[in-house]
Amino acid sequence: MAILWVAMSFTSNFSNKKNIVPLRISFEHFVGNEILKLDSANYKNALGQTFTVSKFKYYVSNFHFKNSAGKDISMEGSFLINEDEEETKKILLAKIPEGNYTSMDFILGVDSLHSCSGAQSGALDPVNAMFWAWNTGYIFLKLEGRANTSLSPGHFFEYHIGGYKQPINCIRKISFDLSKSEKTLTKEIKIKVNVLEILKTPNAIDFSKLSSVTDLKNATVIADNYKDMFELMPNEK
Repeated sequence: MAILWVAMSFTSNFSNKKNIVPLRISFEHFVGNEILKLDSANYKNALGQTFTVSKFKYYVSNFHFKNSAGKDISMEGSFLINEDEEETKKILLAKIPEGNYTSMDFILGVDSLHSCSGAQSGALDPVNAMFWAWNTGYIFLKLEGRANTSLSPGHFFEYHIGGYKQPINCIRKISFDLSKSEKTLTKEIKIKVNVLEILKTPNAIDFSKLSSVTDLKNATVIADNYKDMFELMPNEK
């Protein structure tokens, strides 16, 4: 997919402030090829079951880039992306050296260090309702809604996924190959986030059999699906 040439020409002098540029990463939420609309649109999963989405939010953390010279740029920190808060869907990485980058990766979730450090501030503040007090850890992803086939009260479904210790480790690394990108300059990366993948591959989710995951049981079933929900989008020319 022809997409990115992140920023401009790379130099090895990272300390030169003139070579540092802000990079915006935008997350655009879809269900298949339809734009996600909370509570107001009907969608179908891989089994043909109709559902609506009422809540969708997740953590992305620890962005890492590699340039064509083989140098690594790592940025620690977590961001909470929330469909209900439009401003959270665009994050700014303020100190990226200019360069031709060949790869980018990050994790979906919160790394083990921060997961076991108790409640924190900012994006990791418990006020965001993404912290399990009973488990002293973070919820990496929340997806909630209603499905006609759900046997839960009100046909509700909810997937609250977390856990960073083996064998229930729901942290997933998301990687993008930028080496085949077009050589055009941009200061923005757009990422398509497909909610349908959370219900699809490799585990087709049947709402009538699995309408609720709110603890460690079955958490990796959903985590193995959500690792595929990210896709680079072409930048507008």
